Amino acid sequence: QVKSCHLSAALLGEDSEISQEQLYELLKYAALGKCHNAAQPSWCRVYHQSHLAGVVVVVLHEMSQLHFYRFYLQFKHLRKVFRHRFTLAPSANFPLSLYGEGTNPKPQNTPQGLTSTSSECITKSSDLQCDPIIQRYGEKKQGLTSYTLTLEEQKKNDYPIEGSPGCKGYISTECDQQRTDSSPLFGLDCEMCLTAKGNEVTRVSLVDARGQCLLNELVKPESTVVNYRTRFSGITRKMLLPVKTRLSDIQTRLKKMLPHDAVLVGHSLNSDLQALEMIHPSVIDTSLLFARSEGRRFKLKFLAKAVLGKEIQCEQKLGHDPTEDARAALELAQFFIEQGPTKVAELNLEMLLTAEKLAEVPQNKAVLQPQGCGFQEQLNEPPPLSKPCFLDCLQVTGQKPLLLGRQGSDSSGLCQNNLSTSNKQILQRALEDVPLSKFSIIQFSLGPEYLASHLYAGLHEKVSSKLTDMLTIYAGPFEENFCMKSVKKEFERCGPIQSLTVVTETFQPYVCIQYEVLEAAQLAVECLNGAEVAGSCIKVQRPVTAAMLDCNVLIKELELDVENQGVIYVAGLKKSLTETDLQEEFSQLKDLETLFLPKDLQSGKHRNCCFLKFQKTQSAVDALEAINGWTMKGSELRSRNALAPGHLWRWIWQMNHSSGKQGKHIFYEKMEQLSDTEQNLRKKVKKLDQHVKKLYRSLQNNTLCVVLFPGVNSTHGSQPGLGLMGIKDDEGRSAC
Repeated sequence: QVKSCHLSAALLGEDSEISQEQLYELLKYAALGKCHNAAQPSWCRVYHQSHLAGVVVVVLHEMSQLHFYRFYLQFKHLRKVFRHRFTLAPSANFPLSLYGEGTNPKPQNTPQGLTSTSSECITKSSDLQCDPIIQRYGEKKQGLTSYTLTLEEQKKNDYPIEGSPGCKGYISTECDQQRTDSSPLFGLDCEMCLTAKGNEVTRVSLVDARGQCLLNELVKPESTVVNYRTRFSGITRKMLLPVKTRLSDIQTRLKKMLPHDAVLVGHSLNSDLQALEMIHPSVIDTSLLFARSEGRRFKLKFLAKAVLGKEIQCEQKLGHDPTEDARAALELAQFFIEQGPTKVAELNLEMLLTAEKLAEVPQNKAVLQPQGCGFQEQLNEPPPLSKPCFLDCLQVTGQKPLLLGRQGSDSSGLCQNNLSTSNKQILQRALEDVPLSKFSIIQFSLGPEYLASHLYAGLHEKVSSKLTDMLTIYAGPFEENFCMKSVKKEFERCGPIQSLTVVTETFQPYVCIQYEVLEAAQLAVECLNGAEVAGSCIKVQRPVTAAMLDCNVLIKELELDVENQGVIYVAGLKKSLTETDLQEEFSQLKDLETLFLPKDLQSGKHRNCCFLKFQKTQSAVDALEAINGWTMKGSELRSRNALAPGHLWRWIWQMNHSSGKQGKHIFYEKMEQLSDTEQNLRKKVKKLDQHVKKLYRSLQNNTLCVVLFPGVNSTHGSQPGLGLMGIKDDEGRSAC
């Protein structure tokens, strides 16, 4: 049984703003693991990274955190699925920031006619010492046993190993490790389809050392096929209908066919053995044999052409031919063994690959590319040595990352899009291609018409105004000479107060109280409406405006927000209490995971409230019952379910304390003019939410999905972005 991946992130507090560099940290580690010195990100932790089925990044261009909370009810799927949310620092060029700050060796415009026999491709012996192949194998020719993977190398590259937790039920070929330099080589390749179970074998090919086909068999998968991947596998529904052969039949046949000292050869052979659910001790992996720097890998198609002079996986054919691929991998291994590392290094495969990419780019045509993957104008200047960009490092997964969207394309064919592509077309392409890639960036767009400065100003004002109304309550009526100090003390027990004023326009005095957190205002409505305060029985209510008519609906949905599950708000704390005091006081509560004590972001002083996060939702429910009416250091506590995640608390504070240069009256006329535009925007937002929902449902379990609202950094102001993330579990939700 495959281990379930999960994600842990301490994002409850006001420090939950994540920089582009921190986001890059997460994506690099999730995609590459410990390769390329990729370490666990500093702000969250991915458990069982090696079992991730893939990484999918969804970018919602022209959108910010402002859009998410302005259209919170429209984002029905996003707010119910993703357990982790964070404020994202806006970037001047967001798409490029996803690829990291390292720059790639920039390929040059190589003269035409460059081939493997050209003088430019022959590496001088003095330069060979820097070649990754020489560094790994040395210069001398060796026998095949020197090129088989060690047990440690197999573990590092996710090969099925006897006794490993993820290999329970796997079948051993029962071949021993007593291989010699004269042991027989066999080429193996499989084609897979995506089923409800994951990747399952649908075709298997085995060739002997002379390239003769010993096995070429279609296999009926155990589970229902979700995607035949015909474009790559060549398998169709019609082909599999009459097939009776099952995986167990293939396993039995392979065991009988392979001699005890057999050495299997394949390209990224770990994927084939995992799909076959078989364990074999002696393997040569040509994707690792032809070593590259930084752990990157050459594709089989390129190696076959550059080393063997053979064209395989031709576009004219429907899907790959596993027999052809198995034979190509076998011949590549034989070439390497017979010619030795020096001859292979002298081919200068890196330069050949550069020349091939350049040949695909139309001359005199500007191409928009990710950072670090550009071209130099000089023809003869040698490429500088520098750190590879993220997309280049992703080649370690054995396949190209997938980029889809409207944001341009790049020279290596990673991004297949154009400016006229609709979100619907992007979704359809994503549903087909995302299952075939380990790393995908899918870019949806509202359209440039929604970037207008006056529209952003209107949206900002509406969100700010609604949040202010939700933080505000009116209480009264009071007697003429009521004690303001008593009123303030009573309402302060619900949470930190930003302002308290007396309303004099009424027959009897009322007070207007604006809180700093949503939970405090809601607690005041729930606890003090109908209560006796300062000698008067009072009514407590929020302002009645058109924008507030759906306030109760919004409060209910905020309570159900997946990020607020297991989190409660506690008010009435004495400001003299420290975080250590609170930890000690609340230590008796079961399954308490995190305590967050908000601070005033200007003075740094603690507020009179805190948030408690529990490992289990039921533990939070039990804690609510225990805390209400609880006296701590002479102060009676009040509590309720959390409404606003930590990043939103910080944002509300910033909006309330920002010095707006324009009065509200300036915006009213503009907002009236924007009503039609905003109606269209609501529809677009709802449709985007549905697109993400469809894409998310199509993902395999154990897929890390990150949804990004990039934010805005422009001349008319800066708006922070928003990130939502989670690892899909068996129930279609994101795992903690």
